[in-house]
Amino acid sequence: MGAIDVSIVTSGHDVADARLHREVAALHRAGLAVEVLGLGSASAGPPEAEVRVWDRRSGLRRAARAMAMPWSASGDVVITLDPDAAVGAWLCRSLRGLLPGTRHIRTVADVHENYRLLLRDRPWARGLRRLAGDAWARLGERAAMRADVTVVADAALLPGAVRRVVLRNLPDVDMLPGPSERAPRPRAVYIGDLRRSRGLFTMLDVVTGAPGWSLDLVGPIATIDRAEAERRFAGPELAGRVRWFDRLPPRHAWEHARGAWVGLLLLDDTPAFREAVPSKLHEYLACGLPVLATPLPRTAAILEETGAGVTVRDSTEASALLRRWSRESAELDALQDAAVAVAAAATDETGPFVQACRDLLLTHPRRAGGRTVSD
Repeated sequence: MGAIDVSIVTSGHDVADARLHREVAALHRAGLAVEVLGLGSASAGPPEAEVRVWDRRSGLRRAARAMAMPWSASGDVVITLDPDAAVGAWLCRSLRGLLPGTRHIRTVADVHENYRLLLRDRPWARGLRRLAGDAWARLGERAAMRADVTVVADAALLPGAVRRVVLRNLPDVDMLPGPSERAPRPRAVYIGDLRRSRGLFTMLDVVTGAPGWSLDLVGPIATIDRAEAERRFAGPELAGRVRWFDRLPPRHAWEHARGAWVGLLLLDDTPAFREAVPSKLHEYLACGLPVLATPLPRTAAILEETGAGVTVRDSTEASALLRRWSRESAELDALQDAAVAVAAAATDETGPFVQACRDLLLTHPRRAGGRTVSD
């Protein structure tokens, strides 16, 4: 790969992150050369990009890395995926503008979550750590609003940003297997980060109460919940019925949706989840999978509108539903037909995001005088 156009920088995300992969794929289709600087294994990064990785850090060491990473980026446009990286990119852009002879950059801040609400879902965010986290999140939001472009996953995020582009968490269908026939034996699937508040133990309770069903879990388990989860995987009620695959690149992860009967989305009613539309809801539907979810308002509204899933109040109700579907599939057939219809209507909404990046490249001081981005 030659000169890099766009660098995606993250101090907190693994390079296997699905949104990161979708953004790289969209930029690559537009003919832009992309690099990714992030965490994890380079082999799990987007195949269309050059990938550089670091080990995972926390606290002050993560903050220090977030300040340094934008200086290592090769692209003329730097996209950040975290609040601390947004601060680092803002400082980098400001200092480069003051120092003669340094390469200027344009910055794009991708804000795909409400950082301050998300803190309420983290067990470690208590007392002074909560105050420090909230202050850092506020600083990250201010830096994101001062980026050359602010990309948001939801229209409700950062409405005061000067130049804002909405890039919803819709799937890239090229990364998904699409609708498929159900496997002979009933199997549920969950793909994404795993922790108590994201329904990890609720899902295990559901499968415990639905003999004959199995469950595929694809994603990393939060450290605080891992020991209990592994104990339950090996217990007599679930041994051989729950398969855990840890983190996988998106294309590999979603292969587990092939043949599944239902996608699970049993999130707790936390402030962050209540205000958001989970990306996996759209991904399940793009795979033609019916969705079984907790009744969070925005999720429930989409399922009611599409007819492609149902909501349940608790694990007992969910287990009863799975048992009924394994005996009589007419209801599940109707839900699956609705999900397949949603999949057939899927559209690509990455155009404004890609165009915003191209516009920044075309107005970059190093390119405006001659070198341009190919059409």
